[in-house]
This record gives sequence, structure tokens and C-alpha cells, in this order.
Amino acid sequence: MSYSVGQVAGFAGVTVRTLHHYDDIGLLAPSERSHAGHRRYSDADLDRLQQILFYRELGFPLDEVAALLDDPAADPRAHLRRQHELLTARIERLRKMAAAVEQAMEARKMGINLTPEERFEVFGDKDPEQYAEEAEERWGGTEAYAESQRRAAGYTKDDWKRMQAEVADWSERYSGLMAAGDPPESEAAMDMAEEHRRHICGWFYECPYDMHRSLGEMYVSDERFMAFYDSMRPGLAEHLRAAIDANAARHTS
Repeated sequence: MSYSVGQVAGFAGVTVRTLHHYDDIGLLAPSERSHAGHRRYSDADLDRLQQILFYRELGFPLDEVAALLDDPAADPRAHLRRQHELLTARIERLRKMAAAVEQAMEARKMGINLTPEERFEVFGDKDPEQYAEEAEERWGGTEAYAESQRRAAGYTKDDWKRMQAEVADWSERYSGLMAAGDPPESEAAMDMAEEHRRHICGWFYECPYDMHRSLGEMYVSDERFMAFYDSMRPGLAEHLRAAIDANAARHTS
């Protein structure tokens, strides 16, 4: 079975002129000609066209595409493996670019209109939007998430700086508590856990004790959250989870 140049152009989403050009330069010569001299393409020609378009999408110039496809030592399956690897890498790059754009859109929506210098000044290396997408997936339909979004939309640069200062102060005091050997069930540790809960209530959403316990579990089950808290002091995530449990128990028992 063979196909006309118009049919192939329709299949592949290219112009007839492009196919003529590929033929003129010897990149894709149709296997057959009709009695009237018109180009006719076989299934093998379509396979080659697919390879050409893959490489073109990846940015290869036509002369390099020709050299790759006409290499007598090349295995057609090797072409597909290579193209799959290259396309997968491009997809990952594009995914990261899309995520960056989404984060920028979210920042605009939340009113975080900071310059790069201001962003670094306020947040250091802790990006406030790092878990924005995952948070929306987990809690996007909850009242707590909606309340957090509503509050954050009104925060100014000074608000974010004040919040960061509170976190830094709490982190320093909790690290000191651990250095002093206070167990999670101690009065001081439970008070720090209560302060942690009230920080969430004050800045983001109402956080009852059962929700705070769930957050504590996430701090040790999700390696990224554990890394965040353990960067304050090794073992802090697990210590805080236990202190949150003890604090919840004393307030709800």
C-alpha cells in the first residue's frame, strides 16, 4: 500500500512543500512514483519520516538527521531508544519549566510580588511555594486550604519577614531545648509544640489538635518535611512529632 504526498502531509502534520524539500535533498525520497510521476510513499517511508520528525523536534539539523538515519551500522531500535531518552529528558525539562511558571502564577495570586533579591532576603533557601502544588492536591478542597490561601493573599513583604523571623526564633529555641536533653513529653517541649500549632493558627488556618497530630506524622513520613525540620537540628522532626502527640493528649484527654 502506498500514499500520496497529500495524504502523508495530512498524517504527519507537515506541509507538502516540506515533503518536496525532503525529497529534493535526499532525506526522504518516496519509494514509488505513479504513472503520472507523482510521489507515492510506502509504510517504510512513513517510518523514516517519523524518525526525521522526532529528530527535528529535538533540534537536530537536517544534515545530522540524514547522517544518523543513513548510518549503515545503526540499528532502527537504537534510534527509537535514543529518541525515547532524549524526548524523556525534554519532557522533564519542560515539566520543570511549567512548574516554575505555575509557581510564579501562584506567587502573583498570593500577592508575593518580590524581586529575586527580596525573595532571597525574606526566605533564604526555603521557598514558601516549594510544596504549593502538593498542598493543593492534598488539601485543595478543604476549608483550611481555602483559609490559608485567603490569608496569604493579603500578606505584605513585611508580613512574610515577620513570619520567617518567628520560625527562626522558634527553631533556635527548640534546638536549645533538645540540646538540654528535654524529652518530647516534657512541659517545655509540649509548650513549644503548642507554640508551633498556634503559629499555624495565627498565620494560615485553624489547626485543631487532631490536625496537628496528622501534620506531625507527615513531618516524619515525608522525607522532604523531615529534611526541613532536621536541618534545624538532627532528629528534630521526630522529637517534634512526639511533642505534638504529647501536647495534643494533655489538651484533649
